[in-house]
Amino acid sequence: MSTLIQSYEQQYSVLTAEITAKIGRLKAGTNDDRDKLSREIQASFEEANDLLEQLELECHGTGVSSRVAAYRVELQRVRDEYRSVMSNSVTYNIDDEYEDWSAVNEQHQKLLDNTERLERTGKNLHEGYRMVLETEQIGAAVLQDLHHQRETIQRSRGRLRETDAELNRSTRLVKNMMMRALQDRLVVGLVLVLIIAFGILGVYFYAT
Repeated sequence: MSTLIQSYEQQYSVLTAEITAKIGRLKAGTNDDRDKLSREIQASFEEANDLLEQLELECHGTGVSSRVAAYRVELQRVRDEYRSVMSNSVTYNIDDEYEDWSAVNEQHQKLLDNTERLERTGKNLHEGYRMVLETEQIGAAVLQDLHHQRETIQRSRGRLRETDAELNRSTRLVKNMMMRALQDRLVVGLVLVLIIAFGILGVYFYAT
């Protein structure tokens, strides 16, 4: 019986040593290694627990029971260490995922910023094109107004020339009328002079 107990204790010692070594490897392993080591460690924990149960059955009512209790405390300590390592491993994975997510988010933000800049540039180009069209329309309207004003000025010049010609004709007509009036006055004056002269001569001859 003592030989069987010693065999169980040796197997337990070997298992706990292997578990401790694998936990050490688990801390520095890659994701694939950690998964494999984790499965092996869990299987070793189950095997160690079975050994302790066998020891309890064999040591029931003997003085070895205190050692079995110490073995269980030790196994629990190793199990806690394993859980701590796995918890840190999950945290590292979360941190890595967070860093990856942060990088993706940063790239997404840069893409949004570039998209916004492109949209602003497009809006500025559209606004510039609209202003060019408006300027072109205003220029066309100004040219059309200038064309109308030119036509108006040309018509006004034509009317001024016609008015000037009419004034010239009117001036000549007035001059002609004045000359005729002057001639008429001269004729009337001559007639009056002749009448007076003939009257004087008639009186003279009548008196003599």
